Order: sequence, then C-alpha cells, then structure tokens
Amino acid sequence: MAPSADPTQNSDHVTATESTPLLGAPESAPEIIHALNGHTNGHTTKPTASSRSNVSPTEDIEEEEEERPMPYLQILILCFASLAEPVAYFAIFPFINEMIFRLGDIPETSVGFYGGLIESLFSLVQMALMIPYGRAADSYGRKPVLVFSLAGISVATALFGMSQTLWQMILARCFAGCFAGSVVTVRTMISENCTKRSQARAFSWYMFTKNFGIFVGPLIAPPFCHSSFSTHFPYALASWTAGALCLVTTISAQIFLVETLATKKPQASSTSSGKPAPPPMTTWDVLKSPGVPMVLFIFGHTMLLALAYTAVSPVMEFTSISKGGFGFSDRMIAIFLAVAGMSQAVWMLGGFPPLQRWLGTGRLLRICVAFQPFFLASFPIFNELLRHGYERIFWIALWPSIIFSSGVAMSFACVQLALNDISPSSTVLATVNALALTVNSGVRAFAPVAFTSLFAVGVKWGWADGHLIWLVLIVIALGLNVACWFLPKAAEGNYGRGKKVGDGEEEG
Repeated sequence: MAPSADPTQNSDHVTATESTPLLGAPESAPEIIHALNGHTNGHTTKPTASSRSNVSPTEDIEEEEEERPMPYLQILILCFASLAEPVAYFAIFPFINEMIFRLGDIPETSVGFYGGLIESLFSLVQMALMIPYGRAADSYGRKPVLVFSLAGISVATALFGMSQTLWQMILARCFAGCFAGSVVTVRTMISENCTKRSQARAFSWYMFTKNFGIFVGPLIAPPFCHSSFSTHFPYALASWTAGALCLVTTISAQIFLVETLATKKPQASSTSSGKPAPPPMTTWDVLKSPGVPMVLFIFGHTMLLALAYTAVSPVMEFTSISKGGFGFSDRMIAIFLAVAGMSQAVWMLGGFPPLQRWLGTGRLLRICVAFQPFFLASFPIFNELLRHGYERIFWIALWPSIIFSSGVAMSFACVQLALNDISPSSTVLATVNALALTVNSGVRAFAPVAFTSLFAVGVKWGWADGHLIWLVLIVIALGLNVACWFLPKAAEGNYGRGKKVGDGEEEG
C-alpha cells in the first residue's frame, strides 16, 4: 500500500515529530502530539485500561481530526484567492482576437493562430514553473509563495492591456504565466486546513469558485471606454479591472491567511527513537513514490477529457446540423453553457460532499467516469435526432441530459482528493500538487487546439456524419474507466465509511 499523506499512517514513522508534521492539522499538531503522550491542553490525563486498551494512537488522531472544525474563514479566503488564475486567464478572451488584428498588424486569416499561440505559451510557462513553485512552498512556506504569485499575476494581467505590438502581448502573457504558484499553494493550503472528512466539502467550494471565475473573467469589464487614454490603450480598462480583482485577492491573502506548513522550525537531526531523521524528499523521490504515478496519470486523463469537451462543445453547438452540430445561435449557446455551469455547481456544492462521504473517493470517481462515455455519445445522438426531424424529442431530452450528466464534473474533485491521499508525506504535498498541475498545464497547452482541429477534420471529411471527434472522445473515456480500476488503495478515500461506533458495530 502506498504511504498516506498522513505520516501517522506509515508503520515506519509512528512518532509524530516536527520532521513528520500531521497532514491537515498543522495548527493542531502540538495538541495531537500531547494527546499521544497522555496530555490534553496542558492538563495531564491518565487513561484507564478499559478506555485505552483497544485504542491505537492513529485512532486517537482520527478522532481528534473529526472533532476539529473546518476553519471557514481560511477556506473562504483561499477560495477567493483561487479566482485570480481563471480571471487572469479568461479576462482577455472577449477581445484578444480583435486586439491581435488591430494592434498586431496581422491578417485576419492568421488571427486564430496567434490567439492560440498566446494562450498556449501562458500554459507552457506555467507548466515549466509549477514544480519549482511546489518545492518553494514546501521549503519556505505556503503563504509567501501564494502572496508573491497573486501579486505578480495582478501586475502582469494589468500590463497586458498596455501592449501595443504582438510581441508585447506575447511577452506580457508569458510574464503572467511566470506566477503560477497560486494554483499549487491554494490547493495545498485547503488540504492542510481540513481533516480527511471535511476536505470534500472544502474542495467542492473550491471547484465551484474556479468555475465561477471562468464566467467572471470574460465579463469583468468592457474593452472600450470613450476617453483620450482609451484611444491609445483601448484594452487597458479590461486588463486593469482584472488586475485589480487579483490585487484584492493578494491583499486578502496577506492579511487573513495563516501559514499551514508545519515545518517552520528547524528540524531535529534525529527522531525521538534515536534514528536519524530521513533526508528531505526530492521531486524524483516524490514521483517514484508508490501510487503517485498512477494517480497523476488518472488526473491527467481526467483533465484531458474535460479540456477536450470544453473546447469542442461550443464549436459543435455552433456548427450547422447538416455538418454534425446543433446549429445554435450565440444566445442559445450562452443558455446551454449557463445551464451546464449551474448544473455543475449544484452537483459540486450539494451532491459531492455527501456522496463522497457515503461512497468514498474511488467509488464515486468510478461512477462518474462510467457515465462519461454515455454523456459523450449523447451529442451525436442528439444531432441525428435533429437531422431526421425529431426536434420535439431533441428539446425534451436535451435539458435533462445536460443537467444529469453534469454530475461527471465531480470527478475533478475526486482526483484532487486522491492526490492529497497518495502524497507520501505532508511535507511534500505542494510538490505532489505541482506535479499534477504541471501535467494539467501541459494538457491545456495543446488539448484545445488539437481537439478542435480534429473536430474540423471530421466535419470536413463528413465521416460518420461529422461525429469523428465524439468517437475519439468515447474511446479516451473508456480508457479512463480502465485506469480508474487501478487507483491505489491509499487513494480510495474511504475515511467516511466503516467507522466503529460500538462493540462490533460499524457505521456504513
């Protein structure tokens, strides 16, 4: 079994020391350590044989974690901080193509290429820096890395609107990608602020906020205003407004957030048992840890499907019925996306926490991915209904299908919890998240253009009535189903199941 992120679950590290801080309980670690020694809040307690004979130190810690309430203010501030990255990424979408055409002196036929290049470079720079930011967060603290990254992306986002040439746009976007540490540290700090039982609820809030940022980014400000300044810098207002929102998240994080890394004090050279303290794990050590490669593969596979669907869906809805699409108007596409987004929010906020507690992370993940091939297959089926004149059936079936199928978005939160659980130590939790986000950034750099191009090829050839892309996505989804059955046992997340409540009784 892969070691858990909680060092107390590893048989060779039973003693809790500063070199093995407790995952999810950095602020309460001293109290837990006192509890292991028979102390609670400074008062000595003498456990009786009847009350302590069948209770292990690990069970003590689990009970302590269950009783520790979730710090709502910290979680809310972290969710607010998570708005910065999607706002910075999506705020330029409404005007980036026109900005390239007007200021870059680029032919209209080449605008799409340069627009995709700018966004791909943003993700590629993030991919290159995720692991260094993760290592820095594990070495120097989560909060300094988070505040630095938020401040940097605030400035970089504001500068983008001041660009006057294509090269300035490219450099400004790459500069924004240099501050990728916020994504790593927010996920890590949410994990460390929660117990295993409360992290499902916290990450449902986080995922909802990230999705909310995707919608807020493009709406944050109009690209033009009537003034002499706007004549020279017509896109400054939008980027400045986005930068200002990122700056507010920076100030909030600096004032209200509490450091969660539990290794701020000098580490002891040896454990209390007299054995030398293990050396810090390198990135390669983390990557080779049992279960980590498989969880990273499942994470990347899940993100690949999500990004492919996100890129293809609007194009498919716009495409005419005869070529494999729905022939929706801009207004109808907006309604479709809004219904899908709201449905995902309801599933994440209302469905994910109780379902994860009831089923466990692994079971819920496998259920979600089992529905994905059917969800993806519904799109060519809906197109065929329109092709053959069954419009009434199409409209009756479309909305329930979208609302119900949006539940597959819970798989995003599942893979995040699996990452937390498979981490070999709490001291490298940021590194584990950085590895996952490196994979995500790499996928985001090529997946949208690759899958929209594949969609265009299928439409041009007319093969399978233009449904080539959906056949490819269904095959990828089936592959994810197979991969999820190899999820390591340590990442199954069954901490909400099978808790003993009495002699011989279990809570299901």
